[in-house]
Amino acid sequence: MDLALAIPLFLLETAWLVLDWMFGLGMEVWAAQGDRERIDTASLAHTERVWVLLVAVLVVAVLAGIFRARWTLSAHLLVALLAGGGLVIAQHEWDDNHTPPGCVRYSANC
Repeated sequence: MDLALAIPLFLLETAWLVLDWMFGLGMEVWAAQGDRERIDTASLAHTERVWVLLVAVLVVAVLAGIFRARWTLSAHLLVALLAGGGLVIAQHEWDDNHTPPGCVRYSANC
């Protein structure tokens, strides 16, 4: 029963991450046509959606751990790693796009 629940949930959550990145963020950035404000708004909305998924996945992982469903726990921890990695990449891109030109990172006036 555990494996029968783990596989579909893993596929569903991973597909949600990929499709939201491609269509939720990608199409909105494409539609913005260079408008920095719309791109920033889309990026922040995407980041919020990934945070919500990350929290939901971790809650289900804790529940799976409590009920000793090891495959479901493993699958959700993998999805949590994917979501966390996506958040790290999104934060890195945000920092790169919002650093003033000519600014040296870690200097006093940046």
